[in-house]
Amino acid sequence: MADRNTFSAECERSLQRRFRKDIWNRFTKGIKEYRLFSEGDRIAVCISGGKDSMLLAKLMQMLQRHSDFPFELRYIVMDPGYAPANRAMIEENSQKLEIPIEIFDSQIFDSVYNIEKNPCYLCARMRRGYLYAKAKELGCNKIALGHHYDDVIETILMSMLYGGQIQNMMPRLTSTNFEGMELIRPLYLVREESIIKWRDANGLTFLRCACRFTEQSEEQESLSKRKETKALIRELRKTNPRVEKNIFSSVSNVSLSQLIEYKDEAGERHSFLERFPE
Repeated sequence: MADRNTFSAECERSLQRRFRKDIWNRFTKGIKEYRLFSEGDRIAVCISGGKDSMLLAKLMQMLQRHSDFPFELRYIVMDPGYAPANRAMIEENSQKLEIPIEIFDSQIFDSVYNIEKNPCYLCARMRRGYLYAKAKELGCNKIALGHHYDDVIETILMSMLYGGQIQNMMPRLTSTNFEGMELIRPLYLVREESIIKWRDANGLTFLRCACRFTEQSEEQESLSKRKETKALIRELRKTNPRVEKNIFSSVSNVSLSQLIEYKDEAGERHSFLERFPE
């Protein structure tokens, strides 16, 4: 069996060659197009142990070696109460990929375990807060998350179908609770199917959602809104191969004059009737 240094190098080589077009080029394009990095940034790469965040960590590490300007990286893993086997998997994969992770504990799972309404939403908000706080403690000015292209289009569609609004998962956000901090999503243009192919081509196994809800109830997971949305997009793709691209493009081609009503950044509502005299 190849040693870990060779294994990590092979994973990088696959990103530079076999997956250059579908992963590396899309990764770097997103960073440039949305101006995610600046010289002197100290970025906390947030790793959950899943395929997306582990790939993000490896890509960020590779980019740092070849960047035209200096920036710093810290690879942070928040343990919200993982089972020992799940934490061990994260540590093993990090060693295989030569990612120097820093683990800190939060025990969020204990806090949300008995919450009946929207425990996943509460868990996500709490996790984000802990990650921001840890990144700020480490002197970082940005946190990088592993959301990808498919997460974006699913969020757009979910906001319309289930939330009655048009809302996007932005590639870059300024934190409202942590001054001077930004959230960035460098995998914004990378397709999930490409991530899965890279994972499988390298024989890697990563965590899925390791919370106690999905450990105990696969039915609960299968009924989630995101699962339903994924299935809907798959069905639509059968008759419209451009459906994902069209959904993604829809939030870039918004005409305010064609909206019945919209809210500005201050939250003030504006109606199309404002263009008509009384």
